Amino acid sequence: MKTVQFEYGEGTLAAQLPDSTDVFVPGETVADPPYLPDVETATRDSILNPIEMPPLAQLAKPGAKVTISFPDRVKGGFQPNSHRKTAIPLIIAELYQAGVNKRDIQLICSNGLHRKNTDAEIRALVGDAIYREFMPTHQIVNHDSEDWDNLVDLGYDELGDHVILNRAVFESDVPILIGHVVGNPYAGYSGGYKMVATGLTHWKSIAAHHIPVVMHEPDFVPASPHSVMRHKMNAIGRHMEARMGKKFFMCDAVLDTHARQIAIFSGYGAAIQPLSWKVANRRTFVPFAQEKYDVMMFGMPQNFHYGNGHGTNPILMMQAIAAQIIRHKRVLKDNCVIICSSICNGYFHDEEFPSYRELYDLFQNDYHNILPDLDKFGEYVSAKPEYINKYRFAYGYHPYHAFSMISCGHLAEMHTAAVYIVGAYAPGYARAMGMKTRATFAEAMKDAERYTGPNPKILALPRTFRTGAVHLMMTDDQIPD
Repeated sequence: MKTVQFEYGEGTLAAQLPDSTDVFVPGETVADPPYLPDVETATRDSILNPIEMPPLAQLAKPGAKVTISFPDRVKGGFQPNSHRKTAIPLIIAELYQAGVNKRDIQLICSNGLHRKNTDAEIRALVGDAIYREFMPTHQIVNHDSEDWDNLVDLGYDELGDHVILNRAVFESDVPILIGHVVGNPYAGYSGGYKMVATGLTHWKSIAAHHIPVVMHEPDFVPASPHSVMRHKMNAIGRHMEARMGKKFFMCDAVLDTHARQIAIFSGYGAAIQPLSWKVANRRTFVPFAQEKYDVMMFGMPQNFHYGNGHGTNPILMMQAIAAQIIRHKRVLKDNCVIICSSICNGYFHDEEFPSYRELYDLFQNDYHNILPDLDKFGEYVSAKPEYINKYRFAYGYHPYHAFSMISCGHLAEMHTAAVYIVGAYAPGYARAMGMKTRATFAEAMKDAERYTGPNPKILALPRTFRTGAVHLMMTDDQIPD
């Protein structure tokens, strides 16, 4: 037997697992590709030699209005030489060299429907020097997807999806996007047009792709950058460019497990997306499994990714479990079982996730048999002034965010025989979401044999929510080009 420590609340919970269990930790079990030894030089070279676009020295000029949009705290990367902290000063130096005035530069945190970032978080994202230079003059702001004084309606794209964009970005002469290319269960990768299609728009645009009819398409699981969701994001981004009459200048970094830069690509989004994906594929798609697994096990901390409560808020718990299925479906049997430790104490964190409790309560009543049945309430809940005000002024998530999570969460039911929560303080919250509960890993594994049979093949993923995740593959699968 082997002992594996799984995340659990603010600590860990031990499981005694058969010696045949395969344990995978990103960046350790299989090493990442090498990261760049000189990040600043590589980033500068990329910015000075953009792909299918003129350099900033030609795009910018005296009097030009420039926006620099960067990923929010959810996307990680806080180290001193992170992509944001490296790229933003280099870009600003190029703008100054081209004669752009400081007063004409605005930095925008592309938080989308995520909660706005606090001043302290902004400082951690961009670094002390940029913070001190631009924050006192109100030139670093969070995107506000409900501030119609700073949104512009761009009509409908070629797929019929409603496109709404941050007005400052739309009106800027040089719209710059800083992106992170990291394996993502939603549309394969972050970065590229996903950055603007989710981070700088309105919930009605996000409702074009973060919905059951898109997320329950066969091409959504396993994770892929060639799904309907990605096509919709690309179409939204291209429509924005067409209406602006200019291209976004993107500077995207392919990141490893610890948010270190593997490669940097700058220029036209449609050109750099496939190039960045080709590099990212070598880190993200990992041939590993020799046979498919009956059971996938991991642990859930209380505070990760979206924030404090992600591992205890029952809707977000389902989303987190489904995200692991999306990532690793290639190595899971069709009747696989998920076993996950979580304190599951019913902590919703109502201040940060204000609409979630109402959605959870709705799910328990009125013929709501599966999570997608709640989708019809999207506009009703998203129009509630108290939730909008909490998003705009009290660092809460936008009310529609919960609806994108229910679309994802249902995938756990679609692609498993059962989901077990181990160690729940208040197990009724898990059972109300359709999950089974057991006190220990041993009890859960014993009960799971009704689905798997004896001696199941187990995949253990300790620290899966504390590291940059990958998409596991069979050993004979080919890494995508």
